[in-house]
Amino acid sequence: MTLRLTAPAKLNLFLHINGQRADGYHLLQTVFQLLDYGDSMEFSVRQDDRIILHTNIQQLALEDNLVYRAARLLQQQCSEATGATIRLEKILPMGGGIGGGSSNAASTLLALNQLWNCQLEMDELARIGLQLGADVPVFIRGHSAFAEGIGELLQAIDIPETYYLVIKPGCEVSTRQIFSRKELTRDTPAITIAAFFEQGGRNDCEAVVRQLYPEVDSALNWLNQYGQARLTGTGACVFSAFESASEAQRILQLLPEKFQGFVARGVNVSPTHRELNLL
Repeated sequence: MTLRLTAPAKLNLFLHINGQRADGYHLLQTVFQLLDYGDSMEFSVRQDDRIILHTNIQQLALEDNLVYRAARLLQQQCSEATGATIRLEKILPMGGGIGGGSSNAASTLLALNQLWNCQLEMDELARIGLQLGADVPVFIRGHSAFAEGIGELLQAIDIPETYYLVIKPGCEVSTRQIFSRKELTRDTPAITIAAFFEQGGRNDCEAVVRQLYPEVDSALNWLNQYGQARLTGTGACVFSAFESASEAQRILQLLPEKFQGFVARGVNVSPTHRELNLL
């Protein structure tokens, strides 16, 4: 049996840093908006215990790839597990703040949980996913969400399914670097979900990222000509919402060659969950 899945991107519609724990992790609030656009993944069972990964991206050593690590973690938790051959066709930019690696890891856990007949509940899969990164649980849960804590405390919310133009400047942003800067705002007061829907929010990382990465600053300035441009996560991607796909595509056609971009629709339910009938 072979499973073919879409591992979707996400956007942070706002990102407030509320504090910092003793272990260095930052406390935050954000809204994760899932998109109907992502990497293609294919999974098939092996009769041995090997994890074979074929991908068009060779920048990471196998042991550092979140897909491989996710499969190995699930193997340890699943008595029925054998091995798997996984194919990953990446179209989401790396270092973009749109969750590509986290989404790949989540889709791996969800797919192999089915293929290996592990029968682990979502809570357990989310716990495993959190070991791989703070953004993995939202992709495991598969619903756009209001997030708190370090990003793992999730409350599913429904967001209007609008269209977004997402732009990737010609750089990758180091999340570790941004969160280590002393000038990063770390004391934004907590807000409620109702307050988000009434007045939105900002990205506390944006000023620091603009200062350190002129390419991101340039992308925000360009996109602000056509709508409210925002940074997602710690970047490098920036985005703006549009009322229609055609309007977003029209602006995409004007994009300077130094940038990459794509148009996607915001969705409340992950494509992965639709494809796995996990609704």
